[in-house]
Amino acid sequence: MAHVLTRRRLLAAGAGTATLAALGGLTARELSRPRPGPVPELPDAPSGDERLIRIRSAARNREVDFWTAVPEGYGDGRGLPVCLVLHGASATPRDFGRFGLARFLTDAVRRGAPPFVLAGATGGRLSWRRSGDDDPQRMVREEVPTWCARRGFDVDRTAVWGWSMGGFGALLLAETYPGWLRAVAAFSPAVRPGDAVFAGAARLRGTPVGLWCGRQDNFLRDVRALARALPEPPVRAAWADGRHNFAYWGTVIPDAFALLGAALDPPRP
Repeated sequence: MAHVLTRRRLLAAGAGTATLAALGGLTARELSRPRPGPVPELPDAPSGDERLIRIRSAARNREVDFWTAVPEGYGDGRGLPVCLVLHGASATPRDFGRFGLARFLTDAVRRGAPPFVLAGATGGRLSWRRSGDDDPQRMVREEVPTWCARRGFDVDRTAVWGWSMGGFGALLLAETYPGWLRAVAAFSPAVRPGDAVFAGAARLRGTPVGLWCGRQDNFLRDVRALARALPEPPVRAAWADGRHNFAYWGTVIPDAFALLGAALDPPRP
């Protein structure tokens, strides 16, 4: 019963929000796509506590950028749940400020989404999978929550959001660790039938999944196929005009953040 109620709540949150080659499994067409494109139209909302630091990742065997954002009005974010951010192939956490992600977060909370924090680290171009001694997926599963816990964030409530290569990685993360994540939001995930995400789709049962993709995006057919392949209907499946860049992704961030906020609230008993 609790699961049914959660899915209904997420569906309601999504419906009520305005629609404002291969390398480690990454397809050649993904690497050949344009860079994320122009900065999206940003909401009229301030950034809260936004930080970008360098930190050593044992899982990746190198220093990485670690970025966090707290909605304005919630101080340092202590006690708030976490949405992990998995970037695409042509972005890093150093781009998150330019994309205005912290401003989108404040705007979502002001519009009624329960507050949460965003946290993301550099994953390289490995589709968020292990290659030799470089394991960005393990970094996200083990190290990023530890870094977040040191900041006082509530890592017992965690969701994940990613776009393009990061959308692939977000879905794969949820499949690899069933039951860990409260929700998955994927923008234009770089998936194709027969890949690891399709092969593991059954393991997404019980995890609310939201999918968004532009109608002019080359991944649209495959993302729609994934929506049909999921063991349960996605809580959100939205296809609107747009290409594979942040000019489109920025228009659907409010919808995704409303869903993620609802999934992360309230705390588990």
